[in-house]
Amino acid sequence: MAEISPELMKGVIPYLNVVGAADAVEFYKKAFGAEELAKTPAEDGKRLIHCQLAINGGSLMISDCFPEHGYEHQPSHSFTMQLVVDDIDSWWKRAVDAGATVNMPVQVMFWGDRWGSVKDAWGVNWAFNEPAKQG
Repeated sequence: MAEISPELMKGVIPYLNVVGAADAVEFYKKAFGAEELAKTPAEDGKRLIHCQLAINGGSLMISDCFPEHGYEHQPSHSFTMQLVVDDIDSWWKRAVDAGATVNMPVQVMFWGDRWGSVKDAWGVNWAFNEPAKQG
């Protein structure tokens, strides 16, 4: 696994709790080019206590839910994981080809950027934003 850069430990770091974190990690590698930085499996050998990924220069942490320790699964809602990218078409194709469900196709938005959103199998919304070219 790669070394965790101090830059990946700054700012706000999303931490997802899902059912099936190991599968989500593999999906994020395929769909978003995630790089696995750290992983701690649970004693049961099926769940992850913790995993840290690097995606598009930022950090994402993820683990399974542990209802026996008070961490029941709660479906994801009211937030979107936003990826600002230079080549939205390649990012979009990779995510959709990996199995993400299209929420809103890529289009030029009222603020001038190209933007689109997808949902993964764990109910997490992801959006891609390609800033408008200046000049």
